Amino acid sequence: MTKQPEDWLDDKPDNQEEEDDEIIWVSKSEIKRDAEELKRLGAEMVELGKNSLDKIPLDDDLRAAIDLAQKIKKEGRRRQLQLIGKMLRSRDEEPIRLALDKLKNRHNQQVALFHKLEMLRDRLVEEGDEAVPDVLNLYPHADRQQLRSMIRNAQKEKAANKPPKSSRQIFQYLRELAEA
Repeated sequence: MTKQPEDWLDDKPDNQEEEDDEIIWVSKSEIKRDAEELKRLGAEMVELGKNSLDKIPLDDDLRAAIDLAQKIKKEGRRRQLQLIGKMLRSRDEEPIRLALDKLKNRHNQQVALFHKLEMLRDRLVEEGDEAVPDVLNLYPHADRQQLRSMIRNAQKEKAANKPPKSSRQIFQYLRELAEA
């Protein structure tokens, strides 16, 4: 019997070395973190309303699981969220994330617009006719007479400590102008 050097255990065929390089090892902790992230994504979708969910690309099974989770309370909901997370693992979640980000951004933009319109309305009520040209610069198709009339009514209501009906009308009018 011939004695072979122990180095023969380290020798691999050339094609086997290439296969080993392609294997990516993922830690158990990383797998758990990814699963938790998908569960959070599922929980975020469960909190959305029907109209918002319609804008997200979901298959029928996932949509049904989300609809069911919206109806369930307490422990059953937690288990349903785990199921949704598990379902998301076998799907490409990138289009879902993009749609959710788009919904969030639209909401943030709308809130910012409303704050801007509220400040403009308050300025109109405080300054009166002096601020009207600024509104006309922003929204050239605005009706100057209608706006001035609403401003006068809002100032009268404010002076008499009445409910701010005209202020709400001004805000609504500015919102319609901004959306047009």
